[in-house]
Amino acid sequence: MSAAILALEDGFVLRGRAFGARSQALGEVCFNTSMSGYQEVLTDPSYRGQIVSMTYTEIGNYGICPEDNESDRPQVSGFVVRELSPVASNWRSTQSLEDFLIAHGIPGICEVDTRALTSHLRTRGALRGVITTEEVTDAAAVDLAKSASYEGIDFVEQVSTPQAYDWDTEEMESREWTLGGRKPLPPATMKIVAFDFGIKRNILRSLRQRGFQVRVVPARTSAEEVLALKPDGVFLSNGPGDPSVLDYAHKTVRGLIGKQPIFGICLGHQILGYAMGGSTYKLKFGHRGGNQPVKDLMTGKVTITSQNHGFAVDTQSVPNGEVEVTHSNLNDGTCEGMRHKGESVFSVQYHPEAAPGPHDADYFFDLFAKRVAEFKGF
Repeated sequence: MSAAILALEDGFVLRGRAFGARSQALGEVCFNTSMSGYQEVLTDPSYRGQIVSMTYTEIGNYGICPEDNESDRPQVSGFVVRELSPVASNWRSTQSLEDFLIAHGIPGICEVDTRALTSHLRTRGALRGVITTEEVTDAAAVDLAKSASYEGIDFVEQVSTPQAYDWDTEEMESREWTLGGRKPLPPATMKIVAFDFGIKRNILRSLRQRGFQVRVVPARTSAEEVLALKPDGVFLSNGPGDPSVLDYAHKTVRGLIGKQPIFGICLGHQILGYAMGGSTYKLKFGHRGGNQPVKDLMTGKVTITSQNHGFAVDTQSVPNGEVEVTHSNLNDGTCEGMRHKGESVFSVQYHPEAAPGPHDADYFFDLFAKRVAEFKGF
């Protein structure tokens, strides 16, 4: 292995060993606290424009399993791990983590103190950074980090599908590995439109498993185009970046409220917040991992959730007469869910599809199916 450098805009520098592509990556540096699921993290479009550090010590031990990809390629700018496993042991694995990153031109750095990096980011907040395998001084690497851009960029345009498609082919069906094989799918009796702001494949699987016929549409699809499809419901997906720059999405969703049941996840939750008159703000270092506790304010029940976001809906900005906050993060009190008081519209900030897990919150897909069925008159 050759040498690599991770540098942050504030002068923090780590030197380690390079793996993956021998190149340079710029982006916002963040950390994920999940113990497994590195492949899902790498291929999650919500990470577009970011350099991701995993806090778990050993990464790569089960290789790469194509069925687990959340999109068609890695979406991260760069990858940081403490120890890269020299062995990929999994009956489903087709290649090593390093070969996967090399094939897609993504640089990584290992043998660095990821605990120190995480502690620094928790103290200082999200920072721009660089991974480079070039021979440069620490000062030059820091200057490169300062040249990175993240806030104010429309990353959704980079990850959204260029044209509409249906999610209902054999290779797109349920990936439920059980002792008995794949679970059979129910008939697709309810037609919905799913906005692709950077949608994860496991969300599409979860929707199809509830009996939805899913038509996926580009992020810039208008309300008029959606209504012309005569769907029974509308889904707003996850995605990357700053939700405040997505004016076109705010306008579209505003035009759909009250027309069909609407369910939003993550970025979809934030877009819905803007559509209902609210706004968002940037979190200090975001919520990323599979161990986030959330309280249901309606029932008092606490669930452990999978999360990946750097922005939150400002609860003081949404109109109290129309919108109700339904879920709260027990770590910092941020808004984790809301609903419209007069329409069949609701959203959560976290990931009920949980890839990687846990699966405490997957009942939200059942709730959406119930709302759509009621709307359809079933």
